[in-house]
Amino acid sequence: MTRRTVLLINPQVCKPHNARLPLSLLSLAAVLEGRHRYHLIDANLDRQPLETARALLARERIDAIGVTVMPGPQVVDAVALSAALRAAYPAIPIIWGGYFPTLYTDAAINAPYVDVAVRGPGEDTLLELLERLGDDGAMAEVMGVTWKRDGQVVHNAPRRTSRRTDPLVRLPYESLGALAPYHRGTFLGACTSVHQAATGCRYHCTFCGVASMYGGKTELEAPDGLRDHLTTLRDRYGVASMMYYDNNFFDSERTAQPTLEVLADVALPYWCYGRADTLATMSAASWRLVRRSGLRMVYIGAESPDDQKLRALGKGARVEHTIEAAVRCREHGVVPELSFILGGPDDPEADVERTFGYIRQVKRRVPEAEIVLYFHTPMPRRDPRAARDGFVGPEVTPARTYGPGGPMLPTTPEGWADPQWVSYVCHTDAPWLTPALRRRVNDFARVLACRFPTVQDIRTPRWGKRLLSTLATWRYASGVYRAPIELAWLHKQLRVRVPQAESL
Repeated sequence: MTRRTVLLINPQVCKPHNARLPLSLLSLAAVLEGRHRYHLIDANLDRQPLETARALLARERIDAIGVTVMPGPQVVDAVALSAALRAAYPAIPIIWGGYFPTLYTDAAINAPYVDVAVRGPGEDTLLELLERLGDDGAMAEVMGVTWKRDGQVVHNAPRRTSRRTDPLVRLPYESLGALAPYHRGTFLGACTSVHQAATGCRYHCTFCGVASMYGGKTELEAPDGLRDHLTTLRDRYGVASMMYYDNNFFDSERTAQPTLEVLADVALPYWCYGRADTLATMSAASWRLVRRSGLRMVYIGAESPDDQKLRALGKGARVEHTIEAAVRCREHGVVPELSFILGGPDDPEADVERTFGYIRQVKRRVPEAEIVLYFHTPMPRRDPRAARDGFVGPEVTPARTYGPGGPMLPTTPEGWADPQWVSYVCHTDAPWLTPALRRRVNDFARVLACRFPTVQDIRTPRWGKRLLSTLATWRYASGVYRAPIELAWLHKQLRVRVPQAESL
């Protein structure tokens, strides 16, 4: 085996005070351990990542540069870093991986500074790439990549995702140096860390990139591996609470049991994702285990108050599950955080008003329920041919327009880095929304957030939250959401935390 040295970069996506462990880099580093040398640069903390990379390249031979890229603001920094490194070191291949090259493969490979676009999960793919770089004949055998041969784009066959058999693939936390900058105080505890105990999802929601990334497959981390990661974070790094960035933590009651047993033993309060249908139908015994496991808040994709829309979105749950799950959460001391997708291209005005009414119904039943609002964002769909033997090409069918009748999709990373497209993929805007409808949604969100301040905000003093709630009461009760300038002013003065923007 040829021993390579690779530089892995996590472009900036947030401010330093919001930085969390770069799990994508750590997952890649874990499979490189003992096989290849690697260096990590996290631009969320390193404010001069390009200078850090240049210093490294000046003193050491680097065989490849890997860049993890999510659609949205991270594309902006990924473009800047990749273009600068290509200009300074044209002979070093640059590999893009992550959701962006998976969902928008053609746009990614169109960049002159991208030599290889990895489609789908990248751990196994990266290992094969490092073995075959520089050998065009061998490169053609690496599944799940799109690359350039003599300037021509080549789409290799899809990679079949496979279950990992080693339950103790440890994340090399020490490769990041001190972890303290990643561990912040939250409402969960004084020192909150993050982990991913499940990947993929067996559902095919049309608004979610996970469906195209993993093709309807899901996998939970083995209990021994999960226990090892959590005890390491707790005992070595002083972690007191956790967030699980899982695509689907509560996929089903049965599969969640081993994970919940580990969480109960490790005893770290936590936040995670959960499905409304699973939570609504779980047995009393499972709910007792959930309480014992330390769950404090669960993010539930409610999406819509319309069963027909839920079916069209491929959600796999019904409207009745949303309130039932919220009620069950309240009974067991868990805060339900419900997200809704507003304003699809078909009659967005009616969809918005119907959702507002349903949210008010939820708040009457479960006042503690927290609400997160997003605009509808269609995602590229997975090509059904991708599961067939002999199929060659990207797993995701290339789309030309943004939704039915929408604008043409960008064909380069620079196009996707435009602020308008960043807003689209971050669910904060959509081309079919009128300015009036956009303002109405934003005004409603402002009134709702002030009337029911989030428990996630540990920065705003209690008196500030009470004042916000009092001022917003008449607006919420009367349904007069228009132009809440007094709330916006006070919101800004108090520097109130906005979960959609800052997240946990």
